[in-house]
Amino acid sequence: MSVCSINSRELRFGRAVMFAIEEINNSTELLPGIKLGYEIYDSCASVPVAMHVAFQLSNGEDPVFQIGDNCSQSGVLMGVIGESGSTQSISMSRIFGPFKIPLVSHFATCACLSDKQQYPTFFRTIPSDHYQADAMAKLVKHFGWTWIGAVHSDSDYGRNGMASFLVAASREGICVEYIESFYRTDPRSKIQRVADVIRRSTAIAVVAFIADGDIKFLFEELDQHRPPPRQWIGSEGWVTDPQLMSFSFCAGAIGVAIQQSVIPGFSDFLLDLSPSEVGASSVLTEFWEDAFNCSLTKTTSAEKKQCDGTEDLKTLKIPYTDTSKFRINNMVYKAVYAIAHAIHNAVCQETNFTTHCKKQTSLDFNQVFTELKKVSFTQNGYHVSFDANGDPVATYEIVNWQKSESGIIELVTVGYYDASLPKGQEFRINRNLTWVDEEMEVPISVCSESCAPGTYKVLQKGKPICCYDCIPCPEGEISNITDSPECIPCPREFWPNSKRDACFPKPVEFLTFDEVLSVILATFSVSGACLTITTAVIFFYHRTTPIVRANNSELSFLLLFSLTLCFLCSLTFIGAPSEWSCMLRHTAFGITFVLCISCVLGKTIVVLIAFKATLPGNNVIKWFGPPQQRMTVMSLTLFQVLICIVWLVVSPPFPVKNLTTYKEKIILECALGSAIGFWAVLGYIGLLAVFCFVLAVLARKLPDNFNEAKMITFSMLIFCAVWITFIPAYISSPGKFTVAVEIFAILASSFGLILCIFFPKFLIILFQPEKNTKRYLMNKNQT
Repeated sequence: MSVCSINSRELRFGRAVMFAIEEINNSTELLPGIKLGYEIYDSCASVPVAMHVAFQLSNGEDPVFQIGDNCSQSGVLMGVIGESGSTQSISMSRIFGPFKIPLVSHFATCACLSDKQQYPTFFRTIPSDHYQADAMAKLVKHFGWTWIGAVHSDSDYGRNGMASFLVAASREGICVEYIESFYRTDPRSKIQRVADVIRRSTAIAVVAFIADGDIKFLFEELDQHRPPPRQWIGSEGWVTDPQLMSFSFCAGAIGVAIQQSVIPGFSDFLLDLSPSEVGASSVLTEFWEDAFNCSLTKTTSAEKKQCDGTEDLKTLKIPYTDTSKFRINNMVYKAVYAIAHAIHNAVCQETNFTTHCKKQTSLDFNQVFTELKKVSFTQNGYHVSFDANGDPVATYEIVNWQKSESGIIELVTVGYYDASLPKGQEFRINRNLTWVDEEMEVPISVCSESCAPGTYKVLQKGKPICCYDCIPCPEGEISNITDSPECIPCPREFWPNSKRDACFPKPVEFLTFDEVLSVILATFSVSGACLTITTAVIFFYHRTTPIVRANNSELSFLLLFSLTLCFLCSLTFIGAPSEWSCMLRHTAFGITFVLCISCVLGKTIVVLIAFKATLPGNNVIKWFGPPQQRMTVMSLTLFQVLICIVWLVVSPPFPVKNLTTYKEKIILECALGSAIGFWAVLGYIGLLAVFCFVLAVLARKLPDNFNEAKMITFSMLIFCAVWITFIPAYISSPGKFTVAVEIFAILASSFGLILCIFFPKFLIILFQPEKNTKRYLMNKNQT
């Protein structure tokens, strides 16, 4: 008996029960010889009405089966189909539980109903919202919507469904900007407030876990002042309702839906209603009169005409007559068959290829309940079974609201979700979708744009994890994935590229022969060697002349030889360091310079002794003749050789990759090995240079004819100035410039020696031969 206005969708559910029972009663395989009866109640989606019906059925106050030719008074309640709403099903299940009365729902999806401690006799043919929430979360994640709004019905269905979705969304890294709830009976002001939140939000995607009877009120409110484009993601509670597709601003909505199905003969059963059949049912009468706006009974009302019997349901376009897609109706159909199979398994036996059922067997609820847990069958190609929680295997279609060429929104299946598949393969899209505003590109709904490789995410203070700033990776670190939470340092010998999204080997730097600085230094080095050799050749050619003989030609040639080595040893500092080159460059430099300074020192001593020897009674010259000069030079040089040998034996120089001077490149250089050995070599050279400089200073006031003392003084002054300057420059110069500084010091001091000591004589020999006479050299100053 109807106690409220007709809902044509629910009427179809009721008609599906009738159709299924008629099929079963006409079957020769399922419950042969046993007829099932039924009684349909309308709860009007009201919890009090649903509870009232549940108490009636539990107490047996009203006859469950209509007494007639086909039903006997022995008929008893075996099970209940329903309810469509989760809240009503929860109330009814709590009542039926203690009596072991099985309740099989076709549309109650709340995950809470899987709790067998609270709802032990509850079963359903529709998947739990636990799986629907997971499917919706994967759907949202699949399209990259990490910043969403959430709206749900203020009911058990909406609250529990949204709670499950939020857990699944959190696992997928999805953030929620707002969560709003309402119910159809709430004041309009509350629904307006929810609509305003949706209009003002920054989230483009809106997840709606709402019953169809509730969301209609929200859409009507939004339709008054349409919001900016919003991408709706719907639950199965409303996304397949054709009445809601009239709201054009929701075109492009996407959601999960119960799979379409085919129930042979059901379309004709729905549409082929005869006037006599309609008149026999108060529910069908009300539906018929409301659908055709006419009256089946005689009436004097001016509002309604009399039905003339020509009315045809096939001409109407209402949810009841939409027989193109059976979704929830199939859930009803399977629920009826599930109870029928449970009864069949309890009272029927297979013998000799025939089925025998005990018609007089007294069944109780507990037997049907026990058998219902074990049912497993296939009807019309659809498998039906229940797990330990009374739930079926979860399968959904992914549907999309697409506008047809005529401008009408149609429901199009674009993908599937199957919870029985391996993890990661449950969700798939196999058709193109259209989006809000009929766009073909997926709308973007994020709090912050993705961080490109080379940056990392830094959360914005006080906001969800989806709201962040993209900060470039620090020096020496990279990120090679999108939305990286951190940057990783490159290995020691690697360095990031300019985008900081990949590590590349650091360039190896050393003073190569093909760079400008090396070419310049090498040119000066070779030029200095050539100049020295040229000077030696000219001196050798004029070796008999007074100016060459007067300046100790033997030490002069030895000095020129050592200067040639000094110029050339600078070349060993250019090129990639190796074990041999590192040892050679430092020892060759140390030994050749000591040989050079020893010669200069010998020449200085000779000058002083020669001047002293001109004084009456002084024969000191015999104590420092050529043998003593050679011995002095060799002894001083040998001592440097010993220092170098000890250095090479104890801790020689070796090639090393310098990773600290520059972070972005590797300096290939020679490590000193023993710093004491290096500074001992330099210190010994410096000691000889200072000693030579002191002696030269003492001899600087000798007569002008012996001006070599002045030249030695200038050369030693230059030499000492260069190497004193070298020390801080060497220490502070980075990378390959350390080597360049050392080469420059070698060349500068070598050029200072050759230019100061030999260039004046060189000019006299070539351009002033009149001065290259013994008389000129022996001439004394008048002062």
